[in-house]
Amino acid sequence: MTKCIGNGVVITHDGTMPLIKNGCVVVEGNRISDIGETDRVRTEYPNADFLDAKGSFIMPGMINTHGHIYSAMARGMMLKDTKPSKSFADILQNLWWRVDRALDLPEIRMSAYTTYIDCIKNGVTTFFDHHASAGHVRGSLMEIANAAGSLGIRTSLCYEVSDRDGEGIAQQGIRENADFIEYARSQEGDLIKGMFGLHASFTLSDETLKKCVQAAQGAGFHVHVAEGPEDLADSRAKYGKRVVERLLDRGVLGEKSIAVHCIHVDGHEMDLLRESGTMVVHNPESNMGNAVGYSAALEMMKKGVLVGLGTDGYSTDMLESLKVANILHKHELKDPNAAWTEAPAMLFQNNAAICGRFFRQPTGVLKKGALADIIVADYDAPTPVTGGNYNSHILFGLMGRSVRTTMIDGRYVMRGREILTVDEQDIYAESRNVADSFWNRV
Repeated sequence: MTKCIGNGVVITHDGTMPLIKNGCVVVEGNRISDIGETDRVRTEYPNADFLDAKGSFIMPGMINTHGHIYSAMARGMMLKDTKPSKSFADILQNLWWRVDRALDLPEIRMSAYTTYIDCIKNGVTTFFDHHASAGHVRGSLMEIANAAGSLGIRTSLCYEVSDRDGEGIAQQGIRENADFIEYARSQEGDLIKGMFGLHASFTLSDETLKKCVQAAQGAGFHVHVAEGPEDLADSRAKYGKRVVERLLDRGVLGEKSIAVHCIHVDGHEMDLLRESGTMVVHNPESNMGNAVGYSAALEMMKKGVLVGLGTDGYSTDMLESLKVANILHKHELKDPNAAWTEAPAMLFQNNAAICGRFFRQPTGVLKKGALADIIVADYDAPTPVTGGNYNSHILFGLMGRSVRTTMIDGRYVMRGREILTVDEQDIYAESRNVADSFWNRV
């Protein structure tokens, strides 16, 4: 059945027609088939299923280009036998590596369901995950993919290969990536993709990187790059190179690869990222939370690097990340104009461009032929909304929880804040039970 979402302010993120004040989007199957003024659309499609946005914002679904589903079980967890972390290395050792070693299928499953539900409720329709579960590697990505399929969300998955748990676990991670990439390539439609995950340079030997490049068979890599100073120090001491230089020499970087963070990089490395076509994902909340340093994301953008916006597991609310990116760079650069245009470009234009390197049809935009990933966000503007100021309204007037309707691939997965594809209450009840057992085990 033809579906229409209209009687709202349509923000297209399409430069040819950025805003329609009383607009309507028409959906046939999983694609947008028409877009225009509500009166015209209602006349031409009288029998369509019509959702009345009641003056709210109608926008493309948002994209998160880097997150960690496996971190969900750590929310609220207290580890009594651990001293306060003084560095990023301490945070990894004391928290995250303990969590991923303890994860089993029930925790992986619930982490996936609850994270994806939170994405949908925050208007995120495409999620790039970077998974780790050293305690249960094989089959972990399919467990996450099954949850994504049940909920109907668009996702890209990978497993972070690392030498930190020994050669056997590293080899399992390599196989998990290769098998899942093959599976994703065999799937019809445009809902599931596979990348080849790597943890970071400082936990990967040259020999393991060689095996990963051989097993990837042309798939792009998703890897943390120079997130903490430890990564840079390790690369210099062991290989006599900076992190980007080493990964480029080992065949990891390129137009299909995502380099996450890129905090401790210099101008030459930024040039290498641009020249290789490597994508970068900026994660301002996580970087501040881990006190790892300031990412010169705006400088990278000026140099021509494609820089997107992610959360690194800190939250699933991309509008929260937008707000933090906006103020972080102003504060660091002592420039009130900093990030005013760059932060929304990361979220709305660049994340869509990153998606475009993996998914066959365009997403992150409302135009004819694009995938029908659409959200409706409650907003009653106190001042006029125009094609030149809507980013200001989004920044200061919306948050993830403003979203009341989410459509993915032409299918309503949330309507009126109600998840339609699974029983949300049952899943969260089960997740709490699983988490309680998991905390005792960690």
